Amino acid sequence: MAETNGSLERPALKNDRYLRALLKQPVDVTPVWMMRQAGRYLPEYKATRAVAGDFMSLCKNAELACEVTLQPLRRFPLDAAILFSDILTIPDAMGLGLYFETGEGPRFERPITCKADVDRIGVPDPEGELQYVMNAVRTIRRELKGDVPLIGFSGSPWTLATYMVEGGSSKAFTKIKKMAFAEPQVLHALLGKLADSVTSYLNAQIAAGAQSVMVFDTWGGVLSPRD
Repeated sequence: MAETNGSLERPALKNDRYLRALLKQPVDVTPVWMMRQAGRYLPEYKATRAVAGDFMSLCKNAELACEVTLQPLRRFPLDAAILFSDILTIPDAMGLGLYFETGEGPRFERPITCKADVDRIGVPDPEGELQYVMNAVRTIRRELKGDVPLIGFSGSPWTLATYMVEGGSSKAFTKIKKMAFAEPQVLHALLGKLADSVTSYLNAQIAAGAQSVMVFDTWGGVLSPRD
C-alpha cells in the first residue's frame, strides 16, 4: 500500500524486513545495513566527494548526499539506506563554527567553556538552520522509490556535548569531565538544550521521510558507573 504524507504519495515499501525486525516481527533472514555504509571504501564515493569539494559541502548538497546514500545499495543487497550526514550538524547549527582539520578530525572555533556560552546557544530550527538535512531526507526518500526504508539519525546529547566542550575529538575528555564535577549545572543546562534539539531534529527527519531513526552515543562509554 502506498504511503501518503500530506499531499505527497510515496510508493509502497518493497523490502520491509528491517522495519519488521525493529517491531520484533518475524523475518526470513536477519536484515543488514552497515555503519559507514557510504564512504571511502567506494571509489564512486571518492569521486562524488571530489565534486563537492569537502565533507560538509557534500552533506549540505541534497542531490550529492542522496547520490552517496544510494551508492552502496547499487553494489550490495542491503535492507536499509541510512542518511548521509554527520552527527555534528546540530552543534554546527548552534553557531560553534565546525571545521575539519586534516589528520585531526572535527574542530569547533567557539567551544562551550562556561554558562554564558550555553546561554547564547539556542535550539536550531530543523527547517531553518538544518533545512539542508531535511532536503536530503526528502530527496533520498523520493529516489529510493520504495526499494528499502530510510534510516535517519542524530548524535546523543552526551556525545554532542563532548565535542562541544572539548572543542573537537578527544582521548581523555578532561574538559567535559571537569565541567561535570565542578559545574554540573552548566553541563545539565547544555544537555537539556541538546536533548530538546535532538528531539526536534529527529521528529523533523521523520516528518521529512525517515522511516526509522537512531541516536548514536559514540562516547557514552567514557562515562564510568560513578560518572
